[in-house]
Amino acid sequence: MNGILCVNKPEGFTSFDVVAKLRGILRIKRLGHGGTLDPMATGVLPVFVGSATKACDIMPDNTKSYRAGFRLGVVTDTQDVTGEVLSESDCAVSAEEILCILPDFTGRIMQLPPMYSAVQVNGQRLYDLARKGVEVERTPREIEVSSLELVSYDEEQRTGVMDIVCGKGTYIRTIINDIGEKLGCGGIMTSLVRTSSGGFTLDDCYTLDEIQQARDEERLEQLILPIDRVFSALPKLRLNEAQTRMYRNGVKLDLARLRGILRDTDTYSVYGSDGIFIGTAVTDRENGQLRVGKNMG
Repeated sequence: MNGILCVNKPEGFTSFDVVAKLRGILRIKRLGHGGTLDPMATGVLPVFVGSATKACDIMPDNTKSYRAGFRLGVVTDTQDVTGEVLSESDCAVSAEEILCILPDFTGRIMQLPPMYSAVQVNGQRLYDLARKGVEVERTPREIEVSSLELVSYDEEQRTGVMDIVCGKGTYIRTIINDIGEKLGCGGIMTSLVRTSSGGFTLDDCYTLDEIQQARDEERLEQLILPIDRVFSALPKLRLNEAQTRMYRNGVKLDLARLRGILRDTDTYSVYGSDGIFIGTAVTDRENGQLRVGKNMG
């Protein structure tokens, strides 16, 4: 069994919990997931099965989208509703005030990773240090927020919903915390649903119960998506038999001999002479070669 199984992660599970549960359901150990979700979050979690685990770290599309609930006037140590309250404010905030500052949190911006996160500092996870009451100096990292939209906001309750489209490594609760800080009242995340990840959406996802039922009914294969779905945005390159053998053996191909089928791009999804996806390839124009990017064979 090889491919991608998209899971609608339930609340209260870590991403690793989902993988552990699936190992029992699928009866296979070789699993990996594409993008960590906090336990309180739900939504799209692509799980790579069998040989597809080779693609976990090379997804060409790292775009993710979220729908996040928030509350203003509160600050917690975790930046979300699960944490210990550090401060509260009665400051009134209008929807117009929120809309006015949203552009400050879009585009390429710097974000300070929260203490309750899996980021490592000197070999230690920040959340392990945070649970011991230790706070360490962190380095802001550049993230990209493509879109930040205020979907709804109740000015009396100071609660609302935002839609966020962003790149890899973005902490949504930190965006909300920083928005609250800029508004002068604080803010926390109250809910989070990942609505898409790497080109996969909630429509592609199954609950753990649905996956269990599919196994019981011996139709698990129907739920598994082909690995080349991850690379669908890349131009396709089909090799002949000789080129396929060379590719599988890690041999660099001569660009001159591929000129008729290459496009003006750097990365390709590669298919063998039988039409089956076998990996990715990257052009090395300086040396006139096409080298193996990731061999899935």
